[in-house]
Amino acid sequence: MRKIQEAKNLENKAVFVRCDFNVPMGKNGEILDDTRIVKTIPLIEYLLKKGAKVILASHLDDPGGKFKKELSLEPLQDRLFEYLDVSVWKAPDCIGAKVKKAIDSLKGGEVILLENLRFHPGEEENDLRFAKKLASLAQIYVNEAFGVSHRAHASIATLPKLLPSFAGFLLQEEVKVLSQILQNPKRPLVLVLGGKKAETKIPVIQNFLPKADFILVGGKLVKEGIPFSDKKLILAKLVKSGYDVSKESVLTFQKIIKKAKTIVWNGPMGFFEEKKYFEGTEAIARAIAGAQAFKVAGGGETLEVVKKLKLESKFDFLSTGGGAMLEFLAGKKLPGIEALK
Repeated sequence: MRKIQEAKNLENKAVFVRCDFNVPMGKNGEILDDTRIVKTIPLIEYLLKKGAKVILASHLDDPGGKFKKELSLEPLQDRLFEYLDVSVWKAPDCIGAKVKKAIDSLKGGEVILLENLRFHPGEEENDLRFAKKLASLAQIYVNEAFGVSHRAHASIATLPKLLPSFAGFLLQEEVKVLSQILQNPKRPLVLVLGGKKAETKIPVIQNFLPKADFILVGGKLVKEGIPFSDKKLILAKLVKSGYDVSKESVLTFQKIIKKAKTIVWNGPMGFFEEKKYFEGTEAIARAIAGAQAFKVAGGGETLEVVKKLKLESKFDFLSTGGGAMLEFLAGKKLPGIEALK
C-alpha cells in the first residue's frame, strides 16, 4: 500500500480524493456531526501545500442510484470552507463534460467538491464504465475513506486500479492501529462488543478468540445468541426488559476492563437511545475511558456514546469505520485496501 507521502510532483496535478463525508444530517439539511470532515482536513491541506488541484468525492447516505436533493453534498461545501483557507467549488455532478471543464479550469492549490457519487447506480454496482469516467477527471487517486473501504464500489475498488493510487493519512493510521491490535497488542487484550448486528460481530469474535484474553459481549447480541462458547467469552446477563445489561454484569466487566492493557470497543451495551436503558452503556464507557490501557473505539453508535459523555480525549484512537473496522478485525480483506496494493 503506497502512502501519499511517496507521490512525487503533485504541483498542478488533479488529485481525486475519495473521502467519507457520510455525515449525520438533520431534517433541515444541517450537519449534526462533522468528525469525518475534520479528519480529512490534514490530507487536503497537505495536497494544497504541494500545489495540487484537489477533487473531493464522497457519498452521502443511500439515494438508490438517483438524484435526491436532500442528499446533495451542498451543505458540506460551506463546512469545508470553514476549515480551509481556500474557496471550495461545488460541481453540479460527479462525472460529465461540465465537471471535467470545471476541473480543467482549476489552478494548483484549489479545491472542488463533486456531487454525491451514489446519485449514479454505477457507484454501488462497481461499474467499470463509471469508474473510467471518474478516472478521466484526475491524474492521481487517494483513498481517505476507511469507513467505506469494505465496500466493493466503483470509487473504492475499481478506480484506484485505473490511476496511480495512494493511501491518505487517515487510512494509513486506521490500518496501522488495527493491524497492531491484531498482531502485537499489549496484554491483557480485551474486546468489548455490543450493538445489534450479530452477523457482523460473530466473525470478529471467532477471529479474536485465539488472540484476545477476554471478549465481553452485551447488547442485542446476547439475546440473538452466540453459537459457541469459550472461557474467554463472557456474555452479559440482561435486565428483565432485555434492553440493558445487569448491574452484576457491569461489575464483572469493570473488573476485567480495569486490568486490560489494550481495549477495543464496538457497540453499546443496550438500548442506549432511551435514558432508562443507558446506565449499562454509560458505566462500561466510563470504565473503558478510565482504564490505563491503549483504547480504541469504533462504529457510529459507539462514537455517539463517546461524544455524548464527552470522553473523546480519553481514547487513543477513534475509528471512522464501523463495518470496515469490524471486517478488518475479523481478518477479512477490504476491497479498498486491496486495490491499493
